[in-house]
Amino acid sequence: MARKFLVVADDSTEFRAALSYAAQRARSTGGRVTLLKVLAPSTHDYFAGVREEIEAEMRKEGEALLVRLGAEAEARSGTKPEFLIEVGETREALKRVVAADPEIKILVLAAAVGGRGPGPLVTALAKEGSGFWGRKLPVTVVPGDLSDEEIEALA
Repeated sequence: MARKFLVVADDSTEFRAALSYAAQRARSTGGRVTLLKVLAPSTHDYFAGVREEIEAEMRKEGEALLVRLGAEAEARSGTKPEFLIEVGETREALKRVVAADPEIKILVLAAAVGGRGPGPLVTALAKEGSGFWGRKLPVTVVPGDLSDEEIEALA
């Protein structure tokens, strides 16, 4: 059973640090990166056809992001990453994914940079503890402004 390093995929600056760290750890431990893209649910009351078209476009954009980020993860880890797409609120999506896959052994988050606070997931973790994912799961919080060289030295 391969150890999976779960990373929530987005376009934030600090995400790159989380992805780099997870990929380096996966390479050094024989693990695999799992990228989770969480899509926001539609909040508008469109006709069903319009809502479906909007959701399909959001999924297509999410898949394109995962493919782009997956190439980077594969180059760094040496293994093709796993892609997951969930719809809903990020914390609830994380709970579902973690509960469904016992091979996910570590969640890798990056702390926000620039004085904006640590970020919503890191804050939730600090308030609620590591068990709020649905099972006990180690969480690695990486400083969001680490360079590739610093990450390589740590991982």
